[in-house]
Amino acid sequence: MSNAVETKSLSKRYDDQVALDRVDFQVPEGAVYVLVGANGAGKSSTFKILLNLERPTSGNATILGLDTADPHARAQIGYVPEQQESPYPWMTCGRLIQHVAAFYPSWDSSYAEHLIETLDIRMNKKSGALSKGELRRLQLVIAMAHRPPLLLLDEPTEGLDPVARKQLLTLISEHLSDSPSTVMISTHHLHEVDSLTDYVGVLKQGKLVAQMQRDELRQHVANQRPDDARPLPFEDAVVAVLSEENTR
Repeated sequence: MSNAVETKSLSKRYDDQVALDRVDFQVPEGAVYVLVGANGAGKSSTFKILLNLERPTSGNATILGLDTADPHARAQIGYVPEQQESPYPWMTCGRLIQHVAAFYPSWDSSYAEHLIETLDIRMNKKSGALSKGELRRLQLVIAMAHRPPLLLLDEPTEGLDPVARKQLLTLISEHLSDSPSTVMISTHHLHEVDSLTDYVGVLKQGKLVAQMQRDELRQHVANQRPDDARPLPFEDAVVAVLSEENTR
């Protein structure tokens, strides 16, 4: 199986601060890869490098075989940032969607209309006047409507109420069924994405301390706890891996 995302010895420094330390990500095509770690672990730095918003200090990263510096690579990505702010607050939602659509030859107008209706986007409202939840829903339309081969979702459910969170996860599931796509999700809400997850990567202080299929991660933890026969839920297994690293 080929990888949609691959990095080799990827490192990023900000002055004397290490954000990523020789990280080797391998994200198989068609997989849902959940990236977890505490604040400051390097998750957002990873996404910024994949988007070519920042360049690595050393090492390299590829998107579908293209170096992230290749302008064609960025066009393959749909992105929901952690920050909830509109880049053009004076534009209405409708105008902003129209503006973004012009940059993507693959923009699917019918799919966009479906997302707009499902997510209840208020097309005549200025994007700068949206609540956090409304803006997050708008960002999802922009990220998904061109059916990108790769979706990068940075804390995608932040700002959403429980009903909207469930709706988002259903949309991602439907998107994967209808479109050949790979998804990387950075989230603190592991229980929400358990059913979607194929692979998990655990970052700690810029180092990739675990990378494996979800069930392999649970088995790994079980092997470290021979006196405990209980299979741990996905969320608890991730916490156990981080705890294991703390004792080394």
